[in-house]
Formats: sequence, structure tokens, C-alpha cells
Amino acid sequence: MARLSWRNQLVLVVFLWICSIYILSAKPSRQDSKIKNCFDNDTKTYIVADNFYGIVKASNFCENAGHSCMIFLNSNITKHKILWKRWPQLDNDGLLYLPKSVANKDMFLYVLRNNCSKFCPDRDTSPIPSSSFGDGGNTSSCHIGNVSTKTACKKSKYDETYCSKEDQPYNDKYIINVTKKEMECVNCDSPLKIPDEKIKMNNTPQIVDGKVPASEAANLMKNMENLVATMKGTSASLSVAEGVTGILVKGPEPEEMEGVSFAYQSPADSIKIIDDNTLLDAFSRTISVSKEAFEKAVASNISASFAAVLRFTNMTQDDNNSTLLGDEVVAVEMGADIKNLTDTVNLTFKNTKYDRQIPHCNSWNGEGNKPNWTEEGCETFEKDNAITCRCSHLTFFAILMTPINETISSSDLNILTIITQVGCGLSIFFLGIILFLHFFSRKTKASETTTIFICLVSSMLLMNLTFLINNYVAAMKNSLGCKIMAAVMHYFMLATFSWFAAQGFHLCLQMYKGGQVVIKRYILKVSAASWVLPSVVVILLLIFGKYGELTIYTDNPKYSVAMCWITDNDIHYIVNIGYYALVFLFTFSTAIIVLSWLFNLKKIKKDNTQESENGKSVTVIMGLCFMLGITWGFAFFAYGVLRIPATYIFTILNSFQGFFLFIYYNHTSNLGLKKANVSSNNSSQSSTSTSTCSLKTRLDNVSNPYMK
Repeated sequence: MARLSWRNQLVLVVFLWICSIYILSAKPSRQDSKIKNCFDNDTKTYIVADNFYGIVKASNFCENAGHSCMIFLNSNITKHKILWKRWPQLDNDGLLYLPKSVANKDMFLYVLRNNCSKFCPDRDTSPIPSSSFGDGGNTSSCHIGNVSTKTACKKSKYDETYCSKEDQPYNDKYIINVTKKEMECVNCDSPLKIPDEKIKMNNTPQIVDGKVPASEAANLMKNMENLVATMKGTSASLSVAEGVTGILVKGPEPEEMEGVSFAYQSPADSIKIIDDNTLLDAFSRTISVSKEAFEKAVASNISASFAAVLRFTNMTQDDNNSTLLGDEVVAVEMGADIKNLTDTVNLTFKNTKYDRQIPHCNSWNGEGNKPNWTEEGCETFEKDNAITCRCSHLTFFAILMTPINETISSSDLNILTIITQVGCGLSIFFLGIILFLHFFSRKTKASETTTIFICLVSSMLLMNLTFLINNYVAAMKNSLGCKIMAAVMHYFMLATFSWFAAQGFHLCLQMYKGGQVVIKRYILKVSAASWVLPSVVVILLLIFGKYGELTIYTDNPKYSVAMCWITDNDIHYIVNIGYYALVFLFTFSTAIIVLSWLFNLKKIKKDNTQESENGKSVTVIMGLCFMLGITWGFAFFAYGVLRIPATYIFTILNSFQGFFLFIYYNHTSNLGLKKANVSSNNSSQSSTSTSTCSLKTRLDNVSNPYMK
């Protein structure tokens, strides 16, 4: 090729000077685009050491250059250490620094010096010693070496010892000594990367009561695309606010598209970029974004592909005050609506403790003032004390924990709901009939026994009524209304338990005193204990904010239902289960004593046939069980393999409790009237018969206490 004329040289110098000013002020993404076009597999690329960064077509200066280009590098790499990481570098010792995006391509590079007398090297020029590198003047020193990236770097492995030296200008690079006859490629592409830079985000969310509002967290993720344009390198750690940290990584070019993984040990640890997935086992928290997710992001015509991860340890809870594993919420954003992934986004939490709790992977789409967690689109896998979430979309993720025995199949829940609604409706109807007969058909003053029974019926009716309307109040999503609804229903349930205990106490007292109670203001004291004490408990729970909306989880999240109830599971066990356990021990003991006394009394009865005696015995036993609330004891068996059967029995018996009490009321009322007639017609019997009638009267006091 002939030497360039002085005019052409002048034009070239002016052109290079203009390019240097333009290129140094341009954004990295524009340079990356030029490099991408230059590094096609069919393109011959010439690496030239010069005083600026730029690319020109080699065909402008070389005859028969074809589709080739020249990349001019600044040989003083120390001056531009933080320059774009995708730009190659060449130092004065003949070390060529190639980024991963370049080194992984199958191409051929020609390395030239900056003051070549000609721009088109011969194809067959062997490398020359490094001592001649930088010497000017002759054509022989123009061509320093040629590099085949396929043979030089494809099989190289990361050299931690070499690449950790402080005098190395770059990590995450491939370093080739082009002055040696046998090219050596040192792999400094670390499989575990620390972000290139740190960015403090300006739009800091407002912290309310130590919590980041969920709506502001969603706004943070929407601004990630704008943050990418401000980055100098290819990755950045994000500092947002207290309890909120993250990482942002630029995506590779489409033809180099691969997935990316992030990992950290604890919520206080910084998030790292992992290129080698075999290293993920060493971390307790990992997030893997698939190649398919990047491809969908690029297909959505975003300005630049990226992956952003934010970690929240103090986000506001949902309306159900759900418990999150480690209080961690992880958000993944790529600037596009990514969903229906076949190669899922995977989140893994290892070395976690969650005794007596069941994990459920959930996601939230970022809409609303509070998270609305759903299991849709996510699968949960447990193995060796590790939880893995595989989700087909990108959004906010968290692992919700539910106590054991609080998850039920959707079909069972549907059946139990129908049984409960029908049973409570029937109970309300028949308990109402009992109250109507008591207040409008009674001709004499009610006895103490009757008063206690009517109080029990009243509390049970109101408990069933509040339970029936509970779901409708929960569906209104009114926080205050739901708290009041939960408190009212809880009060009548505790009051019902108290009247169970009062009924048992009254029966014991009757047997001990022979049917006569001589305690002063007896009913007032019993009423105070049964009506007032539960209100004290409810008021305390209201003050401490223990009422609210509670979700009953099913195996299908679509059919999970909400109700107004106690939101603290420990409080539920202590107050409800603990209190009823004490009541059950007392009433069950009372029932055993009363039934023993009744069966002893049966031996001296001679007026009825054996068949009628058996029918009456069943009625008495059933009546005692319902009046004393013993059927609620099936709740103690609702665990393990007996959980579902015991739940069905518990639901049926207690939902229809009012109905069974009415049957008992009606049956024993008729028996009581018959006994009264028999007693009046046989008043002249012997003393033995009188004694028997006296025992029968005591039986009537137990089996039909509300007829007095």
C-alpha cells in the first residue's frame, strides 16, 4: 500500500482529533454499540495504541480490507481506570486487556502500534519482542502480534492469585500478552464479583414507624431504568435507606445474553454478583434471573437491558399482618413486564429456622398501599432446611409463614363453611324459639337454674350471630370495623365458655345442697363472673391491638378466606385454648359426677319400661354434653392424622348446638309434665314410694332445669 499523502495525513489527524473529543464525552452505551458492530465474527479487527478511544473503518485506509475496522486505544490505561469496562485496553508492556464480552467471541485481532508507517499489516507477520514496543520509526515494529480469542482464552480459568494483585488495573478481564509467540491468556473474570461502583439513591423513601411504605417501595423499583443511564460501570451497589439495599447490573448484548445470579449471607451482608452457579451453595440467600427473562426484557424495546434487585427488611405488613421469613422482601425489576417464564426466577433461603410453621412462596405486583400477597405464579420447594421459590414472573417476593394446622384444603374449607353457615342459622332459629318460650310463655318466676340456662342460650345465640356476619364484615376491608367485629365475637365466645362453667358449678352445687342453693345474691355473682370477666379480657386485647383481619390459608390461594379475629397466634392459644381447657376439665368432671348419680338413681326406678328409660338416658347425656360445652373438646384432637375428622365433628356438633339444645329442651319439658301428673295422682303411696318420688324430683331438677 502506498504511503498516505500529507493532505490525507492532515485529514486523518483532524478526523482523529474530532473523534477524540466526541468519543470521550459520549455515553458508554454509544461506544458499546460501536464495539458490538466492530466485533462481528466476520470482521477483522485491528487494535491500535493511540491517544484516544475510537473506531474507524479500516477500509477507508487499507486496500482490500473488506469488513474490518480499527479500534484505537489509549495506551495510558492508568488514566482511564474507571472507563467503560467493555472497552479493550493495551498497555506499554504489550498486555491486551479484553472484557468478557470481547474475549468470548470467536474472532481474530491484529495488534498494531500507534505510529505505524502503514495501517494495513501483512497477514504473515510474526510477533516481535516487547523491547521494540513503543519504538517509533520503522515499519517492522508496526505489527506487534495477532490474537485468536478462540484459542487464547476459551479454556482459561480464573487465576485468583494473579488477578488479586494490586498493580493490576482491572479485574473481570482477560489479559493477553501479545508480545509472546505463544499467546497466554490470564482469566481475571472473577466468578464472584463486587459491584464496580456505589450509588446513593436520591429518592429516599419516607420511613413511617420504622417501616418503608409498600407504595414507596414500588415507586423505587419503577425508577431503576432511569438509574441505569447514570452508571459508569456495568454494575453498582445501591444504598437507599435504612433496611433497604440493592444491586443493579447492566445486561449484556443480546448475542451474549446469559442469566445472572446474586447472593448474600445475611440481610446485613452486601449483595454480590455470581457468574459461576456452583458457588451459590456457599451462600444462605440466592436470587437467579434466567436468560429467558433478559430476552423478554430486550424484546420489550427497553433502552438498555438490566437487572435490579432491592432487599427490604422493614417493609410494611399486609392487612393480615402476615409473618415473613426473616422479615425479608426481595424485589426484582428489569424495566419490563416479565411473566409466563418457563425458565423461572429462583430464590433460595438456606439455614433458616421455622419450627411449627409452614413456608409459602408469595409475590406482590406492587399495586396498592399494602402488599397483597398471593401464591399464584410461585412454587415452594423444601429440602434440607432450605426453601426455594420458583416464580414465573418478576415482582416483589417474600416467604410467608403459617403455623402448622392452619392450612386446609380448599374443598374441606368449602364444605366446612357450608356446614357452619347452615348449622349456625338453624341454631339461631331454635335458640330464638327457646328464648321466645321463656319470655312469652312462662307463667311463673324463673328459677336460678332456668336463669343460668337462659343466659347460656343468649350468649350462644349472639356468638352464632356474630360468627355468621363475620365474613361479610371482613370483606368490607374496613380495619376499624373488623377489629370491632372480632372483639364482639370473641367476647360472646368467652362468655359462652363462662356460662358452660357456671352451668357445671350450678349442677355441682345442686347435688351437694340437695337442690337448694342458699348463697346470697347467687345469680348476681354468677352473672358478674360470666358476663363481666370476658369483657375485661377483650378490652385488654383491644388496647394492645390484637384484633384484625386473619387469613385462613388453603392449598389453593384463590380460595383462602379472611375473617375478623385475633391476629396473634400465641394470644389465641393462651386466651382461648387455655381458658377453654380449664373450663373443659371442670365441666367434664361435673358431667362424670352427674351421670354417675343419674345411673345410680336409675336402679330404683320402676315406673317406666326399659325402652323408655334408654331413650331418656340418651337425652339426658346429650343434654348434659351440650349444656356443659363438652363437645368443644373435639378441638383438642384436631392435630395430625385426626385433624380433618376431628374438625368435621367439632364443626357439626357446635354449629348445631342450639338445635340440639332445643330438642333436649322440648323432650325434657314433656317428661317433666308427665312426671308432675304421675306425682299428683299417686300422692297417697307408701313412704317408700314417696322416697322414690323425691329422688325423681331431684332428677327433674337436673334433666329439666328450666321448667320451674
